[in-house]
Amino acid sequence: MAKPDYPVTPAVRFLRTQQIDFTPHPYPYREHGGTAHSAQCLGVDEHCVIKTIVLQNEAKQGCIMLMHGDRQVSTRKLARLLGMRHLEPATPQQANKWTGYLVGGISPFGIKTALPVYAQHSIFALPEIYINGGKRGFLVSLRPDALHSLPSTAVDAAAD
Repeated sequence: MAKPDYPVTPAVRFLRTQQIDFTPHPYPYREHGGTAHSAQCLGVDEHCVIKTIVLQNEAKQGCIMLMHGDRQVSTRKLARLLGMRHLEPATPQQANKWTGYLVGGISPFGIKTALPVYAQHSIFALPEIYINGGKRGFLVSLRPDALHSLPSTAVDAAAD
């Protein structure tokens, strides 16, 4: 079998193990380019590029929020929805420790520590999403129902 022309990350291994169909999309990574850069490189709507945000609560427990690339998370609203007092972005070091990925390459698939995953409900209405494949400069496209393979809960009002 020929070696794939994309990275085989823990996320890719997870998707293969779960028999989830995906299409790999390597692109030239740019520091602080975010979803706008990846969407432009792939020629897709930024709304369909899903960002993976690692957060921590007041007890320093982590969680992951999946949201449209063209939206911003309201940690105050999300904390209230989840019955927490406070949520804030995890430090890059803590995010790496929990997920095994570097910031800019964090995927919700194949993470080291089991974290609850929350997703904007409207993501599931898209026909296809583009989400990080576990490496900077690497997205995978798949059907949003693949997110159901994660310990996820859909939330609706956490975006501004």
